[in-house]
Amino acid sequence: MLDVLERQQKLTTNQWKIIAAAVLGDMLDFFDYGLIAFALAFIVGQWKLTYGQSAMILLSAGIGAVPGALIWGWLADRIGRRTVFIGTALNFSIFTGIMALTPDTGGWIFLSVCRLFVGAGVSGLFAVDLPLVQEFVPSSKRGWVGGVVTCCLPLGSVLAAILGAYLEPYVGWRGLFAIGLLPAFLTLLIRAWVPESPRWLIRMGRPEEARNSLAWALQVDPSEIQLPSAVPEVQRTSWLELFKYPRSMAVTVLTSLGSQTAGNGIGLWAPTLLVLLLKIPPAQASFLLIFVGLAGFVGRLVWSYLADAIGRRPSGILLSLGGALSLAVAGLYHDALLGGVSVFFLMLLAQGFFNNGGYAVVGPYAAEVWPATLRGSGMGFGYGLGNFGKIIGPLGLALIVGSSDVVAPKATLPAIEPAMYYLAAWCVIAGLAFLIWGIEVKGRSIEEIDAALARPHAVGD
Repeated sequence: MLDVLERQQKLTTNQWKIIAAAVLGDMLDFFDYGLIAFALAFIVGQWKLTYGQSAMILLSAGIGAVPGALIWGWLADRIGRRTVFIGTALNFSIFTGIMALTPDTGGWIFLSVCRLFVGAGVSGLFAVDLPLVQEFVPSSKRGWVGGVVTCCLPLGSVLAAILGAYLEPYVGWRGLFAIGLLPAFLTLLIRAWVPESPRWLIRMGRPEEARNSLAWALQVDPSEIQLPSAVPEVQRTSWLELFKYPRSMAVTVLTSLGSQTAGNGIGLWAPTLLVLLLKIPPAQASFLLIFVGLAGFVGRLVWSYLADAIGRRPSGILLSLGGALSLAVAGLYHDALLGGVSVFFLMLLAQGFFNNGGYAVVGPYAAEVWPATLRGSGMGFGYGLGNFGKIIGPLGLALIVGSSDVVAPKATLPAIEPAMYYLAAWCVIAGLAFLIWGIEVKGRSIEEIDAALARPHAVGD
């Protein structure tokens, strides 16, 4: 039955609807995730927050992201992709909206607890929408479609920045959180545009529903799709079965952890470092970082194409090498100019292209290297543990530079070089994971990947 999908040459309007829902979901996902950075700027002084209190608010979402991806990913394999897609959207949007009710007394505790749940929903949605979209497209287009879904993630942060800069004076920081409730309406779009994955329905022994789902996506009459001759046995798996695939575990965790550690580390520190090195006001540093975000957006488009053009494994090695080199050069020549332009800033642009942009390969790949019965759980496992990078990235730099303030770190020039080397090392780790344990999935259907994973010595072919 699924051979009809594999023969497809051009995506239908309905398939693009599914992709659009996932793109919008990821963008709003990171919009809610990023709101705290702008709201916190207004309450740190007002509440006289200590370093520890502020850090807990900022990092709690990263802590919640780890179990969130694991649990929601596991549920996606148990109760369905579409159901979990809706559940995660409600998860992060409702708890963001609840933060508008934060009390002034003990408010940092309230925010930290809410952010734990926001982080769980944010990572959970990313862990389920990519497997869902991938299961609705042919293998020849799975790489770039997965990359396209991730392309608008940076735009969610840009939207949060715009609201923080221009709307907060009118609605206040509580109003920003109230606006964060709006993505809950995304669930209406999911219900209208996103059917359940036909591959998941087949594994659950529901071939008739799978045929209807596939027919809707392909925009054909269900009678044109032949049902399997025998009803397949229901396939239920335990989360513990992940440990039967150590190679998949290693490559998904290390590539995600390396990428997220480097990306989040430089992301938190970039504004402060630009102010320090270029001796410019914070507003101008924020303006320059718009171009870094655009470099990341362009990078995601390029790496989405390369994922299918040259393969996931070569792409992963190249983007990791590029990220490591750009960060190392940024540290070594942090005070140098090239044609009157800061080398450090130029390397931030390169880092945005390779590391931020490269997540168009790293993110979808975390789902592709697992058998079909474990794609949600496996994606949640790799991406979930990779979320530790949101903690060890910025905190690692804080330890290196000897700063006692993560919210407004006071970096020193001599500390910038080893700090950049620290982040570059994480990119090297991601590259080595692609090189040593990478499984090439270019051009392989999900069923062919299943067969290859059943033969451990052949998966690297």
